[in-house]
Amino acid sequence: MTSANWIKDTPVAHRGYHDMNHAVWENTLSAFIRAVEAGFAIECDVQLSSDSVVVVFHDDDLQRLCGISGDLREKTASELGLLSVGGTKDRIPTLKRMLETVAGRVPLVIEIKGRSAEEDEGFVETVLDVLEEYQGPKDRIALMSFDHHILRDLKRLDAPFPIGLTAMGNTPEEFFTHDEAMQLKLDFISYHHPDLPNTFITAQRQQNIPVITWTVRDEKAREHTYKYADQMTFEGFDPRGTPSL
Repeated sequence: MTSANWIKDTPVAHRGYHDMNHAVWENTLSAFIRAVEAGFAIECDVQLSSDSVVVVFHDDDLQRLCGISGDLREKTASELGLLSVGGTKDRIPTLKRMLETVAGRVPLVIEIKGRSAEEDEGFVETVLDVLEEYQGPKDRIALMSFDHHILRDLKRLDAPFPIGLTAMGNTPEEFFTHDEAMQLKLDFISYHHPDLPNTFITAQRQQNIPVITWTVRDEKAREHTYKYADQMTFEGFDPRGTPSL
């Protein structure tokens, strides 16, 4: 296992430090620059274009963020790079461009958005190839996913970064699935804060597995996070105004 203890140190800006998609939109270079300027760690989502380029984008479909219908994976990186996000000057960035922009100034928590094992063949390898060229400190990058096949690929390829499970739920059936993933010897967990506390997370923290939460949007949720987890992924407010609990 790789130590992910550093992930506890700094609040993590969800999809960058955007303003809830008013002027600064999620997963854009503007949101990442704003996070760097504020000193927050950055969470972002990555997907794969039709020509196997890693791009930073959350949704499978382009409608919500770009105003056009269609599957992101059916477009090339060049085509995606022409699309305005939210009608702003920001375009869909590649992971490479995002890394060049951040340039090692804050930690990164990268969520790999998978589809199926068949559709995602080569996806993890491509992400790792891009990260290999990163000029910033590689010991401040973490990778995570909801998708167990992505986590298995990361472990199979001996990815040199902390690897985490993104998860939610509070039923025994869900905990059983999460426990299966943790058998891969994962390094941290990103968990849905309304589902805390629960026996699965309590057991993991007893084994010194760092736990961050998603997505914290107010002071009540912030307090809840620091009671039952180690750090938060946040959006919609500035957590610097209140001391950690």
